[in-house]
Amino acid sequence: MKQLRIPAVYMRGGTSKGVFFLAEDLPSDPAARDRILLRVIGSPDPYGKHTDGMGGATSSTSKVVILSKSKRPGCDVDYNFGQVAIDRPVIDWSGNCGNLSAAVGPFALSAGLVKGPADGLATVNIWQVNIAKKIVNHVQMRGGEVQETGSFELDGVTFPAAEVKLEFLDPAADEEGDGAGGAIFPTGNRIDTLDVPGVGKIEATLINAGNPTIFVDAAKLGLKGTELQGDVNGDKALLARAEAVRSLASVAMGLAKTPQEATEKRPHTPKLAFVNRPAAYTASDGKKVEAGAIDLLARIFSMGVLHHAMTGTGAVAIAAAAAIPGTVVSRVAPAGADGRVRFGHPSGTLSVGAEAAEQGGQWTVRKVMMSRSARRLMEGWVRVPG
Repeated sequence: MKQLRIPAVYMRGGTSKGVFFLAEDLPSDPAARDRILLRVIGSPDPYGKHTDGMGGATSSTSKVVILSKSKRPGCDVDYNFGQVAIDRPVIDWSGNCGNLSAAVGPFALSAGLVKGPADGLATVNIWQVNIAKKIVNHVQMRGGEVQETGSFELDGVTFPAAEVKLEFLDPAADEEGDGAGGAIFPTGNRIDTLDVPGVGKIEATLINAGNPTIFVDAAKLGLKGTELQGDVNGDKALLARAEAVRSLASVAMGLAKTPQEATEKRPHTPKLAFVNRPAAYTASDGKKVEAGAIDLLARIFSMGVLHHAMTGTGAVAIAAAAAIPGTVVSRVAPAGADGRVRFGHPSGTLSVGAEAAEQGGQWTVRKVMMSRSARRLMEGWVRVPG
């Protein structure tokens, strides 16, 4: 059997990694495209290792990105993101990856989709196809090339790199795909009470920001908010409780007809996160995080397990929820006067900011800002059995 040879770039963006493609190099038929992308990543893999593919066998490293020049006014590139399941033949195209969003601008500049200045900051306007939202990357250039090395440090990433500044504009997730902007609270409430089988009644903020996200108090899941992956991901009963909350909230948000459908067909979004008041803990790299250095503790589940740091879109949702009074997040840690909040996650800390305003009793979030970094790890061709 002859192998296909497809141009690709393997990139890190924030605390995630993925395989990047140009749309013109993949089949236009979605089913044929997904068959190829599953094989590229090495899914489904019953061994959970991705030994025969480019995936890293975690939710943070089992990702694909497809880019093309945009025909949309005011946008340079169209960005389509796929979260690849590890043990099932599923690619979930329902949401965005906020971490890999930081790699889109650098890739587009390096691939010649966008022309930047020889030196200074290049601005790349990105249309996020999955959620129909605009993202802006501010990318450092030097000598006509993307500056990838630097001194910017990001908890959850081992080595420093060049800073990429991101702006998520009007980040309320838009399920209709027309970019008109969805309701930031799909139920109309800042806090809902969910009656979850096996868990009981639990207060939750259901918010559309970055990706659809569910926030609950850590104690309601029997947690403290200081947990690392090793404290959670081996506890099957806990993971089942978390999925019961996530799947029921998916129905409440109008994203699935039944909890079973949410579990089987929509594992990527919405995300479930839990928060608590600041407390000292030791991050996964052994570094001490002091309670006084953060405004709140935050953890998030991704593809059924606890994330090793914080998803980029989870950070967007935290910023939005902290900026709006009366949410699960803001009652723990309301955003400061500058709209910023600093939270502790399993790998360290992160600061994010939001511009939010109330008009006529309705809250809107105009923009969420954060910094990440990105780097090309490998470029060339992937080989896929034809």
